[in-house]
Parts: sequence; C-alpha cells; structure tokens
Amino acid sequence: MISRSALSRGSQLALRRPAAAKTAQRGFAAAASPAASYEPTTIAGVKVASRDDSGPTTRLAVVAKAGTRYEPLPGLTVGLEEFAFKAGTQNTNKRTALRITRESELLGGQLQAYHTREAVVLQASFLREDLPYFTELLAEVISETKYTTHEFHELVENCIHEKQAKLDSAAIALDAAHNVAFHSGLGSPLYPTVDTPTSSYLNENSVAAFANLAYNKANIAVVADGASQAGLEKWVEPFFKGVPATSSGNLNTAASKYFGGEQRVAKNGKNAIVIAFPGASLGVPHPETSVLVGLLGGVSNIKWSPGFSLLAKATAANPGAEAFAHNYAYSDAGLLAIQITGKGAAVGKVAVEAVKGLKAIAAGGVSKEDLTKAIAKAKFNLLSASEVSGTGLVHAGANLLAGGKPIQVAETLKALEGVTAEKLQAAAKKLLEGKASVSAVGDLHVLPYAEDLGLKV
Repeated sequence: MISRSALSRGSQLALRRPAAAKTAQRGFAAAASPAASYEPTTIAGVKVASRDDSGPTTRLAVVAKAGTRYEPLPGLTVGLEEFAFKAGTQNTNKRTALRITRESELLGGQLQAYHTREAVVLQASFLREDLPYFTELLAEVISETKYTTHEFHELVENCIHEKQAKLDSAAIALDAAHNVAFHSGLGSPLYPTVDTPTSSYLNENSVAAFANLAYNKANIAVVADGASQAGLEKWVEPFFKGVPATSSGNLNTAASKYFGGEQRVAKNGKNAIVIAFPGASLGVPHPETSVLVGLLGGVSNIKWSPGFSLLAKATAANPGAEAFAHNYAYSDAGLLAIQITGKGAAVGKVAVEAVKGLKAIAAGGVSKEDLTKAIAKAKFNLLSASEVSGTGLVHAGANLLAGGKPIQVAETLKALEGVTAEKLQAAAKKLLEGKASVSAVGDLHVLPYAEDLGLKV
C-alpha cells in the first residue's frame, strides 16, 4: 500500500474525493448552451482559450505547433507523440511514468496524445475539481520529459512500427491527395510509411531537439472545455512559468500553396480513391463549403434509409463501396475531399457518380428540400464536432497559434443559414473549373484516372 506521505498533491485530492462530491454534483442543472464559443486570452505569455458549460468534467489540452507540416525530418512528429502517455513512456524530471499512471487513475483521469498535420496534442480528461493537478502535469510533460535511449528503442520504435503496419489504402490515398495538393508542408504524410527511411532521421536525440523547437510559449496554446477562465488563470500562470518563452531555432512555417495533380499507388487489399479540391481554412469563413460537405454526405444518419446525400445514394446503388465527404481545415488552407473505399469496380463507379453529382450541383440541380437538409447537417456537424470528437479543442488551439481567434459559433450558424442554391452552385462550379487532387490506391487496372472522371489535374 502506498503511504499517504508518498502521494502527490493530485493523489491526496483523490483520497479526499468524498469531501468534494457536492462540488462535482452541481453542474448538471447549470449547463450552458452547447453553442458557446471558446474565449481567448493570454496568461503569462501562453495563449489560452476556454469554454465553460459548468458541467462535472473538463477536457484540457496543450496544442503544440509540431504537426507533420512543421517537422524538419520525417517521423519526428510521431516520435514526439509516442513519447507522451504511450507505451509506458513519459518519465519526467519529477515523476516516473508509473507514478503518472497511478496518480491519474486515482483521480479517474484519462490521458492521451495524438497528432494532426499541424499539431501535437496532449490532452487530459478529468473531473472538474482536479484542474490543478492536470494543469501541472501537462506543463511538466512539455518542459521536463526525459527522452531516453532505452525507451525509444524498446517502446517508441515498436509503437511506430505497429502503426506503420496498420496503414490501409484509405490512409495512404488521403496522404497521397495531400501530397499532390500541397507538396511539402501539409503534403507530408500523417504517418511515415514502412518504406520511409526513418532510421536515418529518427532517434531519441532528434525527437528531443524537435521538442525543444516546438514546446515553448510561442508555439503552444492551452485549450480547456469545461473550465472557467478564472480557474485557468489561477493555475496556468504558476505551472507554465517553467516553459521556455522561445526556442533557439525556428520551425518551417512557410505558407501553404495549392498545386493539384494525380498520384496512383498499386497495393493489395482494399481499394481507395480520394477526389479533392481546395477547401475552407480555419481562419476564413466559407459556409458554402460546409453545406457542400453536408450535401455530398456519405454515411446515412438513419439506419434503414440510404439518406438524401449524393454519396449515400451512389454507394447504395453500388454495393461494395463506402464514401464520405470531409473538409480538412488548416490554419492557412483547406482540402475538400471525397473519400471512397471498397471493391475496385464499385469504387470506380462511385467515383464517377460523385463527380456527376458535383457537376449537377454546379449546373444548379439542387432542390430546396435537399439544400435545407444540407444546411441542417452542416449545423449539426459544427455543434457536435467538439462534443463528440474533440476537434473543437484542436481547431481553437490551431487558430490561436495562427494569430486568429477560435471559431465564433453563433456567427458561423448565421452564415450557414445564409447559404443559397446560387451560392452553392457557384462554389461547386469554381471547384470543377480549377485543378483537382486525385489519388488512387489498390488495383490500378480497375481504378479510373482523373481524366476518366472528367477532372482537371
């Protein structure tokens, strides 16, 4: 049994939990509107955004400008991610990985690390009253982690190899579409493939050097969902004061440029096609793109119906394929992608139908009813993004790091309501007149070329 004297501040809080039960139970009656926006501020040189619905739980994240877009060498982003809360690693100068695990479990908290093309995200989910402990922990992880040789070779490398082995056709096709769209930067793969010579670049020393570049006050944002700004001010200032203000080097922050093109990769197994166009970025409102995503759709929300969306109808008519549309929004660019996977012949037919559907929209073939449904779907996607997937945390942090402000939900909802059939027609027409980014992975004898689909690359 662990003695009380050996427990940290967070562990002692867990033992005193019954005394705080009243605080934990108060939140349900005071829940705020789910449409509340993140409120930005700066605390002790750290960019901070918070949103408080007075609920019993909190999500707290450090969003660092360290995604694959910014890595100077292949694999450094995934290496940095795997050193945080993964595979028994994350020893710091103050705590071992075992101690961090036990303390978090005593408090009922959940820890995770993941990355996007623009960010490495260290996130904690916990009961509201434990904000001090997890604020301290996240600050400690980004400023005092030990990047040891044995942990890299015995744990981190194995995790990376396991994820490389799991890369499927859909992931490879999406990476290929980004590559032809943006080349470097946002065009870098989300995970290095098994053929990438990461051993030439990736080791504990290069990861530590990348951490020094990324983990400083100029390159991080702290975002909280379920915490008051006053609470963050109280704890961010003392715990993040040890985080360096800047680094001795600079990340590659060149602006994104869209190119377009086509890439084809032969691969056994499932087939995949991605048809992509310039999309909406985080910093520039473009409600037509969100409504277009809702209209293209994909998976039906109603179990026994194919749904109203164009892609749902196309897959219902071609069994063996799945498809959906998504706008990948980044700080200075976006990629509107139609992603199709499944059996080769079915994937090819759905791709043809998807382009036909886009051309129909560009020709003004959207009914009033379908437009209403698409706008409603776009609203739901916006409001549920943070609650269901946590993307609101990442987007809020990315906007802060890019010098902007988190999305204003009320303003965005109003903009979606203002989308008309004419505006949607103009948006689709502009996409088709420009260059597409098309990737095909699988049986290339069956999968169509961009030219076969009637697209410019």
